[in-house]
Amino acid sequence: MVNRLPSISNKHKICIICEGNEEYKYLERLKNLHVWNDIYDISLVNAEGNGNIPARYQDRYQNGSYEVVLVFCDTEKKPYEQYEDIKHKINEFHGIDNAADEVVIFANPCTLQIVAKHWTDELIKSPAKPVNAPLIEKYTGVKGYKGRADQIEQVMAIITSDNYKAMRDRVQGMNPDDHLNGASNFAKIVNRFEADDIQWICEINEKLGD
Repeated sequence: MVNRLPSISNKHKICIICEGNEEYKYLERLKNLHVWNDIYDISLVNAEGNGNIPARYQDRYQNGSYEVVLVFCDTEKKPYEQYEDIKHKINEFHGIDNAADEVVIFANPCTLQIVAKHWTDELIKSPAKPVNAPLIEKYTGVKGYKGRADQIEQVMAIITSDNYKAMRDRVQGMNPDDHLNGASNFAKIVNRFEADDIQWICEINEKLGD
């Protein structure tokens, strides 16, 4: 019998803590489309609720298996209490006032703001599913969107490498101020994960004091 040594990957290991099912399934879909640079080994964690994000973040960060740990979440609507609490706990964990600004990828008010960019420039103005259902149906054909598992799968199936390019172009122009409706810094993920320059990882770790 031939002894086999375990394979050692030289890819850069990234972990993203996803707020819930929509965030997890969306990033999973983009991973499966292979639209990002192959130098990254991206692991996704479903926090199953924004209240669980800080603990999941701390756990994966302290695990030491990743070069960087990021968070992908909604801001919800004003006054952004839960979102601000996530940022506060990440800052507190690192002992740095603006640590969260380095690692949190957000969509205001919700992740559908990014998903919709695959087809339209229309803004999502509310995190409420009933409010957004007509827009989702208009561009995906999925009726009565409520964020059910089967509906999420239907929407993700319509995301392609072609309309990814449309989303990529649209998010570049989005305002990165997390307190503005229609804002997002998702362009960070797009620009970083498509490129082969890993300097951004070093810069984040330097700012976090690692």
